[in-house]
Amino acid sequence: MNRLPVEPPTAARAADTGTPRSPAPDPGPEVLDRRVGALGEIVLRRHGELLQVIANGCFLMDTSDGRSERLLVRAARDLLVGRRGEGARPGAPPGTPPAEAAPALLIGGLGVGFSLDEAAADPLWGSITVVEREAAVLEWHRDGPLGRFTERARADRRTSLVHADLMAHLRAPGAPWDAMCLDIDNGPDWTVSPDNSRLYSPRGLSECHDRLTPGGVLAVWSAQPSADFEAALCAAGFDAVRTVEVPVARGVPDVVHLAARAAWPRPHRGSTLLPTVKESQHQPAGSGHLPGAGPP
Repeated sequence: MNRLPVEPPTAARAADTGTPRSPAPDPGPEVLDRRVGALGEIVLRRHGELLQVIANGCFLMDTSDGRSERLLVRAARDLLVGRRGEGARPGAPPGTPPAEAAPALLIGGLGVGFSLDEAAADPLWGSITVVEREAAVLEWHRDGPLGRFTERARADRRTSLVHADLMAHLRAPGAPWDAMCLDIDNGPDWTVSPDNSRLYSPRGLSECHDRLTPGGVLAVWSAQPSADFEAALCAAGFDAVRTVEVPVARGVPDVVHLAARAAWPRPHRGSTLLPTVKESQHQPAGSGHLPGAGPP
């Protein structure tokens, strides 16, 4: 008679026999893909249930939470609607179909997809354009492990994914946007890729300002508050400058910097800085980006 092999003791049986339990060791992150991207190495890895994006050896974001990335879009929406209501975008001729007259949204940086998913869940937006510089990130969403986070949004007819450098895209001819939600690097004061600092320079902010419709809104994600960046927004001609804080489990809060293009002519540079308003979103835990971190 054939005998079945003896099954090794399970954890419960080991406990019954007095053998002490030992927790399974953490195997550490598993690299799923590694590429040389536009400005260096970019890696997608899995650590337990989480997916993580690493750029040039520095942790950028993961799929653990995403509240601040979603807030980036919601805060821009709320400011836009508060300034001009939910009607047609400025300059839309009478009789324009509602889908074409609805506000146009630009998202700078696809990341793990939380901001895109938030935008696609909102019927306010007539179009949603996502500009992503890294081909690998786009592939990870279209055919890879990140696809489940944006499947619904990518299927939305309003969504367009564009493989391009954001600054180049801003300088290309095209219609203005009603809102820009930018999640580039770790924010204006701490960029993993030095090239990203162009966006937060006076010239970069001026180009953002000029590509917004009158009354349009700019929202910028950052891993930490920045009074200097608030001043730079004012100097670039924005008004309604404020900072929304998202407390994390430890360290400084994630923030969303908000600003708007005035509905009247742009003030000259060097004019008096407008006061800023700080608000706090009292939420208990961190973000998909590097939690509670500041420059090394």
